[in-house]
Amino acid sequence: GRLAGGVAHDFNNLLMIVSGHCELLSDRIPAGEAGRSNVEQIQKAADRAVSMTRQLLAFSRMQVLEPRTIDLNAVIADMGKMLARLIGENIEYGFTPDTRLVSVKADPGQIGQVIMNLVVNSRDAMPHGGNITVRTRNAVLDRDEARKRHPMEPGEYALLSVTDTGQGMDEKTKAHIFEPFFTTKEVGKGTGLGLATVYGIVKQSGGFIWVESAPGKGTTFEIYLPHGQGAKVDDVEKAKPAAIQRGKETILVVEDEAAVRELACEFLKSAGYSVLEAKNGAEALETIARNATTIHLVLADMIMPKMGGAELAERLKKERPDLKVLFMSGYSEHAGEESGQISPQAILTKPFSIAALIGRVREVLGGSPASKAIESEKIPR
Repeated sequence: GRLAGGVAHDFNNLLMIVSGHCELLSDRIPAGEAGRSNVEQIQKAADRAVSMTRQLLAFSRMQVLEPRTIDLNAVIADMGKMLARLIGENIEYGFTPDTRLVSVKADPGQIGQVIMNLVVNSRDAMPHGGNITVRTRNAVLDRDEARKRHPMEPGEYALLSVTDTGQGMDEKTKAHIFEPFFTTKEVGKGTGLGLATVYGIVKQSGGFIWVESAPGKGTTFEIYLPHGQGAKVDDVEKAKPAAIQRGKETILVVEDEAAVRELACEFLKSAGYSVLEAKNGAEALETIARNATTIHLVLADMIMPKMGGAELAERLKKERPDLKVLFMSGYSEHAGEESGQISPQAILTKPFSIAALIGRVREVLGGSPASKAIESEKIPR
């Protein structure tokens, strides 16, 4: 897990550079012109690399999660049509919800990834067809029940289960299914990251996962998620930004990787922002001291030599409590004690698009500027 997280930090910086410049080139090369298809192929490959990196981070429990109080039944129901198309016509899909299910505290996007991975795993276990059933119910585990599912703790949970009528697994296979790159599929049919991803997301969400299976008797995955503690269910729907809003504020970009820093600056300048640069927290403090009244936002990487983003934020909290800070991160190193408690809303996960960066910048700065919104395709380069 530590190895995956360490590699992913550097790897996400590289992917940020590749996909970011692909995005800039795509806007400059009209559809149909020579070179456009090459750029699109590079972008597709970069997207696949990003997906694999996130799966590794999920296994190592280093993803940047955005937990909310969610209605698990609603999340599953919204995925219904997509799951039915995913499994094909020879498999019957069913969802049996508990209408009295308690809310849970989790990242809805990651829970969706868990459900999709489990359903795909079940589909692949039934090449000749069968049934997949997703169920939810409230579960209360006493000490004896929890002991059977070590290391679970006694208590109340929301239980999500995915059951299939497939070929099942023997004990030897069950012992390895959550290991990264372990797969029983043919070469080229799978990466072996699906169940490792599920395991990582569930554990990082504070939950537990258990599997019941035997050869010829199908498989049931049980996921126990902690309650949302009675909190009001959040709206999991996110508005899709149709436009990138131009701004006039001054933003200080603090990033030790020069190519990433230059790309972020280009993204911001393309939307009208004035940009200053620094390669670490110490240099950022010097820049802020020289431009005390003009900087509106600091966009800082979490991990940098000399002084990282977390330490920089602590210094700014004392010296410039009015100055807003938005962090960039390749993985959730902010979970460490050295970085304190940082809101997920204040973190932008690498690699990010122009729209994602500008949208989050406007969110942190406090909404729309006076200038009008400009479609991303129309932003001058």
